[in-house]
Amino acid sequence: MSAPNRNVLWARALVDELVRAGVDAAVVSPGSRSTPLVAAVDEHEDLTAYSVLDERSAAYFALGRARRTGEVTPLICTSGTAAANYHPAVVEADEGRVPLLLLTADRPPELRESGANQTVDQEKLYGDAVRWYKDLPEPEADARKLRSLRTTVGRALAEATGTPSGPVHLNCPFRKPLEPTHVEGDVPADLDPLAAAGRDDDRPFVSTTAGVPRLDRTERRRLAEALSVGRGLIVAGPTDPPGVDPQAVTALAHATGFPILADPLSGLRFGGHTRVTTTLGGYDGYLDPGVAADWPDPEVVLRIGASPTSKRLRKYLARTDARQFVVDPAGAWREAEFRATDLVIADPSRLLGTLAETVSGPDAPEWRERWAAADRTHREVVGEATDDGVEHGSTSNRLQADDGAGGYFEGAILADVADLAPEPATLVVSNSSPVRDADRYVEPTAAGYTVLGNRGASGIDGVVSTALGAGSATTDHLTLVIGDLALYHDGNGLLSALRCGVDATIVVINNDGGGIFHRLPIESFDPPFTESFKTPHGMEFDPVADLYDLDHVAVSDRASFCDAYAESVASDGTDVIEVRTDAEASQRTRERLLEATVDELTD
Repeated sequence: MSAPNRNVLWARALVDELVRAGVDAAVVSPGSRSTPLVAAVDEHEDLTAYSVLDERSAAYFALGRARRTGEVTPLICTSGTAAANYHPAVVEADEGRVPLLLLTADRPPELRESGANQTVDQEKLYGDAVRWYKDLPEPEADARKLRSLRTTVGRALAEATGTPSGPVHLNCPFRKPLEPTHVEGDVPADLDPLAAAGRDDDRPFVSTTAGVPRLDRTERRRLAEALSVGRGLIVAGPTDPPGVDPQAVTALAHATGFPILADPLSGLRFGGHTRVTTTLGGYDGYLDPGVAADWPDPEVVLRIGASPTSKRLRKYLARTDARQFVVDPAGAWREAEFRATDLVIADPSRLLGTLAETVSGPDAPEWRERWAAADRTHREVVGEATDDGVEHGSTSNRLQADDGAGGYFEGAILADVADLAPEPATLVVSNSSPVRDADRYVEPTAAGYTVLGNRGASGIDGVVSTALGAGSATTDHLTLVIGDLALYHDGNGLLSALRCGVDATIVVINNDGGGIFHRLPIESFDPPFTESFKTPHGMEFDPVADLYDLDHVAVSDRASFCDAYAESVASDGTDVIEVRTDAEASQRTRERLLEATVDELTD
């Protein structure tokens, strides 16, 4: 590998090792100090470079792509506050177990703590939020250092995709010249070809073979005996990429007869397994103490994934006397009610598939039917509240569309998207109200949907960029459902739709502020509710769409939305469908539907 100077040689070796290890895309942002790395990415024919101008948006774009693929997406930025702008996405990647590799360019070591321009302390910038950190040595055309660099890249990727997966930070100092300027004598002609060009046959310099945690035979037998009861539940929370194998969960559900309570971000709310298992999605609409108090407690609960989105489900599990097994491959404690009795450190897919072969408990159809009947009642109540006559979709979803004040109920928007989206599709739901409405009102179906959300730290920043990053990794249709404040937080991310060539349908629920706060007791205290929590802004988003050359349409009723959504799905490009709603009226509708469901189940 020839090079005009040591910086170019160093950056090419680093990028070459990324590609040899299977990396096919990187996200870069403009800046001077990162020039050697950006140039190396740009010139590599097997690597796609996504240029995202805003580093915060860039980090979330990479996170979305990695969340969709389960594979590492490297990030490259210049020195200074550019690296600091990665931090929110690093926190999400840490908590959500999403593999990222942060390559932050830096000034030479002697300029640190000198007051030099654009020089900040980048040492361990992200603290404990990264799986591993290393401050790389300065580039040098030295065989041993180049072998070390290539080995470091292999280790960084292994750490990022390990158990648990997550972000890794390599700090990369460079001194000038940063461009591919020829420097006489900088790269010796007789440099060891193994260090300079890597191993033969495009093999990585070092490969890591990772095993998966598993229980021994005795422990598997004990767990199978504990599951061999009549009343049990499989609770699937949001899962880390690449998720839990639906076939393994299906096999265990068949062997035990247990219902599956599937979070919308679990990877189990949609898919063919829903035809042959009791997969439930309406639990947030009926797991009220007034309903479940008369039910027998489950004897055992098997939990996979992170803590469920549904607070009612979490509180229900906390009230039961069941033995609760939390299965986590990293051995982390992800159960904030502190009622779990057993932490099982094992790969969920492998464990559930094995348990399905050995569980031998009694089937309890009356227990399973109790849950299925409650789920049906919930669906019937929200369906019978009103029928606006709008016919669409194969599931004939009749979720009430009117919020009681003549407007389009926000919960119905999520259900309609799930009913109307083409297959296959990637659906990204924002935090605050959208993910909660998806949890309560989007029923399990066999549709070929991948549903994603940032539930690691559950922030509303970076959602647009996360969705577009996910869309960049697949040919599936992409729909993002997002609130107005979340769109405001990441308006810069919209530029990636054009710059990175991602087509999407962006559904913006504009309820003029923080509608989620109508769910909280602070709603009764005004002031400060309106100005400090609800925060009405009066914005409309057609100027935002115009700024980024996106098509925009504003609607306020169901029929208009369904028409606009169908048109967007059928066309190329990215469209913004702004749905104007009344947050308070929608919240009163949620309460009314919950009350009606509880009344029906306790009558």
